[in-house]
Amino acid sequence: MLPEAKLDSLIARHAELESQLSKQVAAETFVKLSREFSELGPIVETVKGYRMIVAEIADLDALIADPKSEADMRQIAEEEKTLLEARRVQFEQDIRVHLIPKDAMDDHNAILEIRAGTGGDEASLFAGDLFRMYERYAAKQGWKIEIVSLSEGSKGGFKEVIAEVSGRGVFAKMKFESGVHRVQRVPDTEASGRVHTSAATVAVLPQVEDVDIDIKDSDLKIDTMRAQGAGGQHVNKTESAIRVTHIPSGIVVFVQEDRSQHKNKAKALGYLRSKLYDAERGKRDAERAADRKGQIGSGDRSERIRTYNFPQGRVTDHRINLTLYNLPKVIEGEALNELIDALVTENQAALLAAEAERA
Repeated sequence: MLPEAKLDSLIARHAELESQLSKQVAAETFVKLSREFSELGPIVETVKGYRMIVAEIADLDALIADPKSEADMRQIAEEEKTLLEARRVQFEQDIRVHLIPKDAMDDHNAILEIRAGTGGDEASLFAGDLFRMYERYAAKQGWKIEIVSLSEGSKGGFKEVIAEVSGRGVFAKMKFESGVHRVQRVPDTEASGRVHTSAATVAVLPQVEDVDIDIKDSDLKIDTMRAQGAGGQHVNKTESAIRVTHIPSGIVVFVQEDRSQHKNKAKALGYLRSKLYDAERGKRDAERAADRKGQIGSGDRSERIRTYNFPQGRVTDHRINLTLYNLPKVIEGEALNELIDALVTENQAALLAAEAERA
């Protein structure tokens, strides 16, 4: 059974927001109300569709039960009812998905970290391929990617690259990319044509605000230095790079991408806040591990989550045992949505099952 009283309250809230938005309100309030109105829109439309079908089924039941109805009319009504029942079941499922408690961070932007793992130069090249894959995927989603810091590999790619990904619902989708990504292919430097296996580690952290986690100035050690690597004369003359050490946790972040020391410091503190939140989140999740049997993987970045096999042209996500034979489109970011959407769907199914157990 669906929680009809809750559905009534959602419809009422949607109507209330629509009324408020039609009036003069402050810009900040308008943005907040618009976001909530937009978020409620899909479930309200689904509920209205569901109730319309329930009403149609009730009308058909009345027609079928009426002794005055002709036999052929009752038969037509029975057939139509069967079709509507199937649609009703689908609507009910869609509503339950909408009602799943959301991760508090789902609507936040994200910090994307990619680091070359085992495999030397080939691992750095693969890390570069993954970053470009996410760049193209983000562009298709209408998101923006801005590099925070990077360390280039000796033959291309990245030893490490850290970037901010901003847009609507970034963390909700990107959070499933955390883990070890493995590649199997013949490197350009391999004369014998032997397939090598290398890896890169991906971490996706929610970008959090001051209100999400408090950082005391007394807990910070901030160092300024000259930016490293390519950058022309500016690199040699200006100490714009910032390194922030959070003394209690030992977490260190380094940002050098902007020419402004002030902007680099702001980015570094934001990045640190995300790292601290992620550490606390991981600790909390570990404490609740016994209650998370249905989760897709643990999110542990030591866990191998996906293999990109170039000789066979396939990508396998080991968490849901899904294999796609369109590796070129996935690595180009064109078909990455097929993997991420499948992970989101699997996660929704797991959460629905958990909700059913608690009911």
